[in-house]
Amino acid sequence: MIRNLFNILVATTLVLSFTAGCKSKPKKNQRTDTYSSGTIKFVSDESFRPIIEEEVQIFEHIYPQAKLIPEYTNELDAVNLLMKEKRYLAITSRNFTKEEVQNLKDRKFLPVAIPLAYDGLALIINNANPDSIISIHDVKEILRGNLNKWDKLNPESKLGDIEVAFDNKQSSTVHYCVDSLLGGKPINSPNIYAVNKSAEVIDFVEKHPNSIGIIGSNWLNDKRDTTNVTFKRNIRVMAVSKLNPATAENSYKPYQYYIYTGYYPMIRTIYALLNDPIHGLPWGFTNFISNDHRGQLIIHKAGLLPYRANMQVREVNVSTE
Repeated sequence: MIRNLFNILVATTLVLSFTAGCKSKPKKNQRTDTYSSGTIKFVSDESFRPIIEEEVQIFEHIYPQAKLIPEYTNELDAVNLLMKEKRYLAITSRNFTKEEVQNLKDRKFLPVAIPLAYDGLALIINNANPDSIISIHDVKEILRGNLNKWDKLNPESKLGDIEVAFDNKQSSTVHYCVDSLLGGKPINSPNIYAVNKSAEVIDFVEKHPNSIGIIGSNWLNDKRDTTNVTFKRNIRVMAVSKLNPATAENSYKPYQYYIYTGYYPMIRTIYALLNDPIHGLPWGFTNFISNDHRGQLIIHKAGLLPYRANMQVREVNVSTE
């Protein structure tokens, strides 16, 4: 009897110990990241890759216990991953829609959109193309399919059909053109090419003298120029005018000053979309980009306009004597 009682006590102790051990193990999907440590994956529209790479590099240098793994995709897939709770941070060129916000709130989430920077959407052409200015009216006509020959822009042009290259058919660049330029109507140009990445748009334009590439200006800044007033030298950047016809006097390139003043007509806002219930590393990284002077300085040096820009504009008198 005593021996049986001893066996029962031992068995009970083992069961209780095993149960306690199971309870102490973290759940499979339980996150352990904090505001400045741990490992997370996040998504970004591919057109912002150069600047995001720099932000990640500096953040991890400052916070060595943090590991950020960016995944570059199109804007549609980035937001879908966020909505499905597979990622907690997405870098995009748009805010949450009302329907997305309501959907997340209905599931007891608190989505937040934080603006990071302003980006000028650039039009790039081949070095052999002499046409360097264009009106926003003509850009719209090209996308609508009503203007498809270079000689309709410039009667002296010998380039033939106007080919337009985008980075991805689901990218933020395409969405900007459809929503902001065409009022939600589809692009109908017969000569539209969607490649896979922003770098491939530059390659396409280099190889096709009659093409126009539409690309985020953060891909174009020449790192050799610390003043941010030149672009990559293997392509040319068109000056765009709000007025029609475009002239050299009323057309502007996507320099920071012209983005700041609004003279450049193709401007989009870069957002961090957050759906992070524990306020962990996604929040820490977003705060670094949006509020830390080092994060905003990276944006400035990349040729974009920081959202919290405090620019000083000085007049300079140039003597011709």
